[in-house]
Amino acid sequence: MKFNSDEIASVIQKEIENYSAQIDVREVGRVLEVGDGIAQVYGLSGVMAGEMVEFANGVIGLAFNLEENSVGIIILGDYLAINEGEEVRSTGKLLSVPVGDEMLGRVVDPLGVPLDGKGPVVTNKRRDVEVIATGVAERQPVSEPLQTGIKAVDAMTPIGRGQRELIIGDRKTGKTAIAIDAIINQRDSGVKCFYVAIGQKESTVAGVVEKLRESGAMDYTTVIVAGASDPAPLQYIAPYAGTAMAEEYMFNGGHALVVYDDLSKQAVAYRQLSLLMRRPPGREAFPGDVFYCHSRLLERSAKLSESLGGGSITSLPIIETLEGEVSAYIPTNVISITDGQIYLQPDLFFAGIKPAMNAGISVSRVGGAAQIKAMKKVAGGLRLDLASFRELEAFAQLGTDLDPATQARLDRGYRMVELLKQGQYQPLGVVDQVFMIYAGTRGHLDKVPVERIDEWEKKFLQFMSDQKPEVGKAITDSGDLKDDIIEQLETALKEFEQQNDFVPDEEAVATA
Repeated sequence: MKFNSDEIASVIQKEIENYSAQIDVREVGRVLEVGDGIAQVYGLSGVMAGEMVEFANGVIGLAFNLEENSVGIIILGDYLAINEGEEVRSTGKLLSVPVGDEMLGRVVDPLGVPLDGKGPVVTNKRRDVEVIATGVAERQPVSEPLQTGIKAVDAMTPIGRGQRELIIGDRKTGKTAIAIDAIINQRDSGVKCFYVAIGQKESTVAGVVEKLRESGAMDYTTVIVAGASDPAPLQYIAPYAGTAMAEEYMFNGGHALVVYDDLSKQAVAYRQLSLLMRRPPGREAFPGDVFYCHSRLLERSAKLSESLGGGSITSLPIIETLEGEVSAYIPTNVISITDGQIYLQPDLFFAGIKPAMNAGISVSRVGGAAQIKAMKKVAGGLRLDLASFRELEAFAQLGTDLDPATQARLDRGYRMVELLKQGQYQPLGVVDQVFMIYAGTRGHLDKVPVERIDEWEKKFLQFMSDQKPEVGKAITDSGDLKDDIIEQLETALKEFEQQNDFVPDEEAVATA
């Protein structure tokens, strides 16, 4: 076999041209002590805060405390498999997570590792978990509604794209239910959803995932889970990881909704890490920078300016209170960071009013800017009316005789409370909400018995859908409730009242 010298020369020439000397220089340290999700490491003198390090068994850690003689590392994985004296290598990289459409429909841990048994996530896109939030000049005011499908929320505390609306209340008052309904309602809106479960029971999270799957919401949703049995470092970074996944859509002109369920458990995980690292404790034993921990997270939710594509991240952080104590440290912190709060009251919840939203304390600091004109017109005074109804109701319980006008206001209040009740996993379209609130505030339900309001609502919405679809289309097209549409709606209400007899006979009432 003969060799052509020209061919050999050209191959050698190519190899020389493409040769680059690569020396893998890394700092290597040794584990001094390990336990409770953290490790003290000696020898990584050049490591930077927030840098990823790798332990001998492949587990990832994060440089958390830079001390004079050692480095405090939080371990993002099984710390029981790490032993004293083992090697630790710096990587020169920041912590990042996989992002992109491949993440949709998946259940992953905060590092992007799948937990749903559907195989690996195949994507070459990654984003840093910690980034600096966009500045004021790169944002625009919140003006586009994000419909949750919940009458009480969309009417009284509207949420806009780019807003941060806190959901706050005691345990078992329906906080997660509101967030899940908001996710289900994004089905045809193009908004990508991220549900971050922090410190929840895994059986609870499995139930949420199943419900999202049943309603078809998993097609556009990613669930990030740091369960109650996961180490504190994973619970701490989970919300940042979820936000990084959502930023992939925001910075590419898309819209995302992130639910943090819940940040009080993340704060507890952060407190645990800080105390183990011997950082000085402050109020309620939380470290002094726990406010910064939440503010740097929630400030990443924004509506970007048109020059940056106009994308947005809307966030719904959830905070659990103890005995309704909204003036505790973490609740007051997060209330001051967010653009409003939905306060859920246990008394209302146990009285069967669901969602158990307290209209007096709940507020949206974006207000009518996040509503379509039609909703703004029909729901303008609803919050004040409900708050004054609560006062009247307390007064009426004293058993005093009321004049007819006060009694009429009280009766309408009872009907509006009944009207705003809504079952779980049953979000309503904004046009249907406008129909119902218009009927309630304009007195069309005043003669309908309170116990039949729900039946009236179902039949009326069916009637509007079957016999008067043009009214709904007119509101959808214009987004407004113009005079001619109001006339059509009034006519439709009269027709419906003639076809359906909801008003009881006066003789029957007298007999009863």
